[in-house]
Amino acid sequence: MEWVAASIIVIGVLALLAIVSRTQARLDQIERRLNLLLRYFNIATASGEPLSEAVRSLADDPTRKIQAIKTYREETGVGLAEAKAAVEAYINGRSLQRSTGARFR
Repeated sequence: MEWVAASIIVIGVLALLAIVSRTQARLDQIERRLNLLLRYFNIATASGEPLSEAVRSLADDPTRKIQAIKTYREETGVGLAEAKAAVEAYINGRSLQRSTGARFR
């Protein structure tokens, strides 16, 4: 009879761990999507700060996009992929603003 109780406890703990794991995975997915939206509309970067004036001015020149990414990395300490995403989100948001006349800041 004791092994039945122990088995039920083990099954309960495993079920709870599975629920927590799924919930964490879902929260991670939601957070990634939210960060993408924030970057796309240039509302905030990963650090919570808008792009600096230096990065924006570099990104405004299509020939200096790589320099903008490098500068953003130096300012924030983020990785290459995140810096590239932030700069491209600014560029895409800027072109969206021009085409629609909308302002997202």
